[in-house]
Amino acid sequence: MNKEKKDETNSCSPLGVRGYSVELLSPAKNLECGLAAINHGADAVYIGASHFGARSAAGNSVEDIAVLVEYAHKFRVKVLVAVNTILTDEQLPAAEKLIWEIYNAGVDVLIVQDMGILKLNLPPIALHASTQTDNRTVEKVKFLQDVGFSRVVLARELTLKQISEISSQTDVELEAFVHGALCVSYSGQCYMSQANCGRSSNRGQCAQYCRLPYHLLDADDNILVKNKHLLSLKDLNLSCSLEEMMDAGVTSFKIEGRLKDADYVKNITAYYRQKLDAIIDKSTCYQRASAGRTTILFEPNPEKSFRRGATDYFLHDRKPDIVQMDTPKSMGEAIGKVKEIGDYYFTMSSAEKLNNGDGLCFINKQGDLTGFRVNRVEIPSHRGEGQGVRCFPADMPRMDTGVFLYRNQDQAFEKIMKGKTAERRVGVEILFKEIPTGFAIQLTDEEGISTTFEATCEKQPAQKPEAVNDNIKNQLSKLGNTIYEATDIQIEISSPWFFPASQLSEWRRQSVEKLDEVRNQAYIRISKHEAKPATFPIKQLTYLGNVTNKLSEAFYLEHGVEEVKPGFEVKAEEGVPLMFTKHCIKSTMGWCPKEGYKATFKEPLYLKNNDQMYKLTFDCKACEMQISKA
Repeated sequence: MNKEKKDETNSCSPLGVRGYSVELLSPAKNLECGLAAINHGADAVYIGASHFGARSAAGNSVEDIAVLVEYAHKFRVKVLVAVNTILTDEQLPAAEKLIWEIYNAGVDVLIVQDMGILKLNLPPIALHASTQTDNRTVEKVKFLQDVGFSRVVLARELTLKQISEISSQTDVELEAFVHGALCVSYSGQCYMSQANCGRSSNRGQCAQYCRLPYHLLDADDNILVKNKHLLSLKDLNLSCSLEEMMDAGVTSFKIEGRLKDADYVKNITAYYRQKLDAIIDKSTCYQRASAGRTTILFEPNPEKSFRRGATDYFLHDRKPDIVQMDTPKSMGEAIGKVKEIGDYYFTMSSAEKLNNGDGLCFINKQGDLTGFRVNRVEIPSHRGEGQGVRCFPADMPRMDTGVFLYRNQDQAFEKIMKGKTAERRVGVEILFKEIPTGFAIQLTDEEGISTTFEATCEKQPAQKPEAVNDNIKNQLSKLGNTIYEATDIQIEISSPWFFPASQLSEWRRQSVEKLDEVRNQAYIRISKHEAKPATFPIKQLTYLGNVTNKLSEAFYLEHGVEEVKPGFEVKAEEGVPLMFTKHCIKSTMGWCPKEGYKATFKEPLYLKNNDQMYKLTFDCKACEMQISKA
C-alpha cells in the first residue's frame, strides 16, 4: 500500500481514480480466528508465531500459519506475524531460524520490537515496527522508516493532529489501533509486571497490575479514593472517527485482540468492515486493500462482545471518562433499571429483547461487579408504557430498585454466531464462447487476471434451442463451493448447441482450477524496504530503550547513540519509574491544577494494593503521569 498525500483541493487522484488502499487489520489468536477474520472482511491478519510474540499465550505453529497464508492469499489478504518481544543473546539464533521458517511459509510481514533482529541474517521480508517501540514522535517514526521499516504502528495515545503531523513529514505507512483493550502505559514503557513478579510485558508475559483495585492516598495517608480500578482503562472504540483518521494519514486500522475468541473476531471485524465499506463506497479517495466482497449475514454489534465500556481515548484530546473504575471485567451492553423486586423475580424497564439464559450484571453496594443468569423471561403480551419485563433468575441476587443492569451474555446472539455469519467471494466475469475445435470458458477476476479453458468436443444441435443459454448460465454460475461469484456471464455461440449439464459442470470445475492456479502464481509479496543512513534522535539511551542483547546495543551505537544502558529486564534499576502514562488520575478525578483546581490534599499521591505502594509523579507540562515503587 502506498500512502499518497491528498492535495489542498481534496482531490485524491485525477479523473476520479481510486486513491490509496485502506486496510482493516484483524487479530488471530489461532488458525480458527484467522480464517474467521478473513471471511468477515479483514484485509490483513496478524498472528503470533510459536515463540517471541507479545502475547505469549497466543502462539501458533508454522504449519498452522502456512495454512492461514494459503487461504488468505486467495483473497489478497496479507498475513502479519508478530515476533515482537525483546530478546536475549541466547534467543537470537532461534529467532533467526523461526523468521526464516515463517518467511518460507509465505508470510507477508514481520512485526518487530527488538532492533537486534535487524542485524540478523534476515530473508527479504517486509518489516513493521511494533507499537512496543513507542512510536509517538515525527523523529522516531522517520528514523524507523529510514532503517528499513515499511510501516510503523503508532502509539495509541496520539491525537488526530499528532497523527497528521507524523503523516505529513514521513513516507512510511501508518497503522493505528481502532478497537479493543488499552494499555494504560505507553506501549513498551511499562515495567510494573517485571518489577513485581518477573513477568515482562516486553516479553509477552504482562501480569496486568493495571487492572487491580487501588486505594488512592495522599502524603498524610488519607484515603482519597477507596478500592477503585484507577488504572483500568475502558476499551477503545474509534468506529465513528475512521474517515478522520484516513484523512490524517492512517492506512491500516487495527483491531486489538490476539487473546480473544473467534466470535469476537467475527463480530468486531464485520462491524468495522461495514463501517469502512460505507466510507470507501462513497469516495474516490480510498480503496480496499484486498480482494473479494464480504456479505455479512448478521447485524454486528460491538456491545455484544467483550468490552469494558468505550472511549475514543486521546484521539480528540483529553477527556475525563477514559477509566472504568468499578471493574476491569466486561459489563456488556446497557439494558435498563430494576423497577420492582419480588421474592423470585424482578421487573425491569428495557427496550432490549431479553432471552432465557441471558447473563446480566450490575455494580453492587460494595462497588463490585455481580453477575447472574436469567432462567426465564416473561414479556407482557400488551406491554404498555411503563410496563416492564419480568425476569426469573437462577439465583435471586441481592439488589435494590433503581439498580442499572447490563447484559454481558446474549444467548440469542451467541447462537447466531455459531452458525454461518459471513460469506466472502471474489467476483469473476465469465465468457462462454465457441471455438473451431469446441468451446472455451474465459474467467476474468476483479483484479483483471484472466484464464481460458478450452474443451475439444463435437457439436450437436440442441433439441430445445430456447433453453440453451439459460442452461449454460445456470451451470456456470454454480460457484458455491469456490471462492468466486459470477458478476457477469456472456455467451458467444453460433448456434444453440446441446450441452449436458454434467459436461458444463466439469468444464466449470476445470476452468476454476486453472484460475486458482494462475491467481496463486500472480500473488507477489511486498519486499523489505532498503535501509538508509539514519541517526537515532536520542544520544543517551536509558533502560527505556529496552536493549537486552548485544546486537540491539550494536544497532543503536551504529546509529549515533553514544551511551546505551541495559534494559530493565537485564538490570532493574532502583527508584526509576515503572510506568509512563498519558492517563492522569488528577485529571480523571477533576483535580487538574491546569484547570484551576486548588488541592485540598498534600502531595505526593500514592496507589496502594495490599502491601504494594506506588508513588505518583505528575508532569503537568507534558500532561503525563509516572508511577514508581514507593
